[in-house]
Amino acid sequence: MHDLFIALALVLVIEGLLYAAFPRQMRSIVERMAQFTDTVLRQTGLFTAAIGVALVWIIMEFF
Repeated sequence: MHDLFIALALVLVIEGLLYAAFPRQMRSIVERMAQFTDTVLRQTGLFTAAIGVALVWIIMEFF
């Protein structure tokens, strides 16, 4: 559980750094995302979550 909270905190750090370093580009991305349908956002979220699970598995298995 401890590792999960560390991972979530690191996601916040990375996202915060992106907004701090590239505010105009991040605003543009969010505005474009608002135009996507729920289905596209859901499929994209599931796809990226699957990639994340695969990466965690690879890291845990081989490193």
